[in-house]
This record gives sequence, structure tokens and C-alpha cells, in this order.
Amino acid sequence: MELVVTDLAASRAFYVDLLGLIVTEEDENAIYLRTMEEFIHHNLVLRQGPVAAVAAFSYRVRTPEDVDRAEAWYAELGCRTERRKDGFVRGVGDSVRVEDPLGFPYEFFFEVEHVERLAWRYDLYGPGALVRLDHFNQVTPDVPRACRYLEDLGFRITEDISDSDGVEYAAWMRRKPTVHDTAMTGGNGPRMHHIAFATHEKHNIISICDTMGALRMSDRIERGPGRHGVSNAFYLYILDPDGHRVEIYTQDYYTGDPDNPVVRWDVHDNQRRDWWGNPVVPSWYTEASLVLDLDGNPKPVVDREEPSEMAVTIGADGFSWTRADDAGGARRGEAPQGFKLGNQL
Repeated sequence: MELVVTDLAASRAFYVDLLGLIVTEEDENAIYLRTMEEFIHHNLVLRQGPVAAVAAFSYRVRTPEDVDRAEAWYAELGCRTERRKDGFVRGVGDSVRVEDPLGFPYEFFFEVEHVERLAWRYDLYGPGALVRLDHFNQVTPDVPRACRYLEDLGFRITEDISDSDGVEYAAWMRRKPTVHDTAMTGGNGPRMHHIAFATHEKHNIISICDTMGALRMSDRIERGPGRHGVSNAFYLYILDPDGHRVEIYTQDYYTGDPDNPVVRWDVHDNQRRDWWGNPVVPSWYTEASLVLDLDGNPKPVVDREEPSEMAVTIGADGFSWTRADDAGGARRGEAPQGFKLGNQL
């Protein structure tokens, strides 16, 4: 991802000093970062700019010819494209960037510069070490349309959230054999909900929380740590100095079998977003980062017309159910259907 930040020094302190990402290269305008197991030049670019936003959601394709195919495919769709044989950023060669049908800036590339993979450099590993860029999460008004578009690109749905009326609230979509490479979250968009980095174990996430507490940065912990229902992963959401949301993510499941079944969640299920039934803070549903067009201008945000997930789960999960068939509250010490008090009081 190429991320535009308004204070490069503050962002460097967050991503390098706090999260431990490795600096591959930097100058006064940009910092190129990678995780411990990455062998290409970078998987995150921080670029100084006037407006905090996302300049590119970038995917590596499998052959140089696939860059040609991407350019032709988007041109046929009528999307704006821009091709640079020497790449848009350092360390990446021939690339095409597009404004996709949903309004997001996508990039496709194959040629890369290799750097040292630090997977064996345990002398460099901190207790919260980030090892891979795992996925993106995108906010878009029309989730079914977004799914059709990504399925045309070869993505497959692994999990989704819907209701009995057929409203789709979110979908998780993959290319690699994990739960997702990107997710489409229903909301006002196009915007970037979060970028997610994987770590090896739960205790790595707890270490990040402890560090942020010690640095008096606990206000930048937006949500978690916790266990997702969707994806089954252990998670933490934190906010960088510009409010870009970063998820630290670990221990989802393998999805590589050709008949991997789709997991479907009811929007009223209290455990879909947090397996322990904890309420979701409202900002997690409403706040997200702007995205840029190919000229570097923020894309207009279009309102979602269908119901929002927060609107149908009062108080951002405060009155969802844990067991749909427990209308009488038969379990000791619980209100009917396992309701938990959310943030609304």
C-alpha cells in the first residue's frame, strides 16, 4: 500500500519505532518499509502529502504479461489507467495503476527489487514483530457489486455478513489460501477501512498493547485485543498519527481447498465481529481513510443507500444476540439472547 501521511516524522515513529517495520530506503519525502519475512523492496510506502489518504492498493501478479492483461482488462471496462515502465515507486518496475469500477486506486506489478529476507534474523525480532502484509479492508456502498467485480478478477468469497432480507453488509475475499486478501465492508465510500499486518502469535499483539500503554499511547488503541468470529483471527486495531487504521492480525485458517465452504454470518449475531461478544466501538464502523485518484485528488465519498451494520445493531453491537433461539434468557446471569450492553449508555 502507498499511504499518504501529513507528518512523515510522526508516521516514522509510529511504524518504525513502535511497530518495528524495517526501513528499506527513505528520503525527505517517502519511507519504504517492509515486514520481517518480506523479500521484495517494500510492502508499505509512507509518502508526505497534504491530505492523509491511500494512493494505491497494490497487488503483485504472477508474470510480466499479467501487467499487460491488467491494463487491457481495465481499459475494456472503461476505467482510467496509467502505465509506467519504470514503476511509480522505488523497488518496483513496470506497473499499471487504475481507478477501478468502485473508485479505488489499484496497482498491478511483477518486476521487483529483492532485498534481504529477515525471517532468520531473530536478533532483530522484537516481541511484537510483524511478519507479513496480510490484507486490506475497503469501504464501499454496494457490497454485492464489489463482490461481482472482485470475482471477475479471480477472488473468491470466504465469509460474509448478511441478514434475512438479503442485505449484504460485508464480504471477505481471497486470492492466497487464507481468509482474505481484501474485504469489502458496506459503508460510505470508496474509503480504506484498514491495512492489516500479520504476526506469528497472540502474545505479539499483547506486547504491542503493553508498549502503547507504557508510552501513554493507549488512546490510539481503537479496538481489541480480541478474537474475531469472522476469520477466527486474533486482532488488534490501532490508529496511526493521521488516523489511518492498522490491524495486527494472527491465526486465521487455511482456505486453499477448491471446495472450501463459504461461512455466512447473521448481522445480528453478537459474535460475528468479536467472538467473545464484546461491543464494537462506533468509530470502527464510521471512520475510514480517503482514497486518491490517479492525479492525487481525494475521491468523492458516496453514501451507502442500504442499511448500515451499526444501524441495525443498536449501539454498535450493544443489543445483538449470541443465541438466536434463547428468547427467554435461559442462561444464568444473562439477559435474553445473551444481550450485552454496548457503548450507548
